[in-house]
Amino acid sequence: MRTCRASAAGKLTVVLATLVVVLTGCGGPSPRAWAASVCGALTPWRSEISKLTSSTDQQMTAQTTPAQAKENLVRLFGGAEQASETARRKVEQAGVPETDNGEAISAGFRGSLEKMRDAYGRARDTIEGLGTGEPAAFYDGVRAAVDTLNKEYDASALDTSKLNSEELKRAFDEVPECR
Repeated sequence: MRTCRASAAGKLTVVLATLVVVLTGCGGPSPRAWAASVCGALTPWRSEISKLTSSTDQQMTAQTTPAQAKENLVRLFGGAEQASETARRKVEQAGVPETDNGEAISAGFRGSLEKMRDAYGRARDTIEGLGTGEPAAFYDGVRAAVDTLNKEYDASALDTSKLNSEELKRAFDEVPECR
């Protein structure tokens, strides 16, 4: 029995080692495949953020109580935070493109989405911490939170013109998922 188990364990080790070599030897996705995956992750994210931004704008001008506004804004910013994390995770799952500076480029996209996610989370936390007893003070706090969010959001944007890969620039221009 010990020989049988040792033999099975040895075979499993060989299979796993072969699998690791095969998987790591393949390299990352092509620039076109990576661009398609990234745009596939970012397109629904952009739609969700646009929808949430519109809802936030409506909420800021709606005739609601501070408590209702607080509940809605916390939910909206929480949704934007989750949407940003989902997009970040999908970009991470896209891997590292097979191109010069692929790791840095992939990290740049993920880092930008992390910063956006965190900005939405801070805005949600700030609004969640506001008191609703004095409407003027509440809405001043909301405006300050939104101003901070906008600054952090702008600062986190990835400048795609600085992609150090002509292959990726071309891929982003050509793949249907990015149009």
